[in-house]
Amino acid sequence: MNPTFLLWLAAAMVIFLSAATASRAYIFSSNVAVLILSLALYCVGNLVMVKLMREGGMGLAISASSIVQLVMINVIAFAVFGERLTAVQMLGVALGIVSMGLMLLPSAKA
Repeated sequence: MNPTFLLWLAAAMVIFLSAATASRAYIFSSNVAVLILSLALYCVGNLVMVKLMREGGMGLAISASSIVQLVMINVIAFAVFGERLTAVQMLGVALGIVSMGLMLLPSAKA
């Protein structure tokens, strides 16, 4: 896996996780400034995704981003907001982790 791709993926995840956390915080506060912050972070995150797609291709970039967000958002929901998943939902997250590992394996060039 290209180190540049992983660096851009990490940057995108920090931005998207911050945006999602701000969105959840807006639900509690109804403060429009928090909503605007969340929307701005989502815009920046999507711009970073464009660079990520150039580094690794659209399929890998969006898939990897989605799975990392799936796992990390659940960690934040559990740790910060006290939300819980059912056993079937936890199985879905586990399958996402397995799929991420398979996607990041080196591929043979044909």
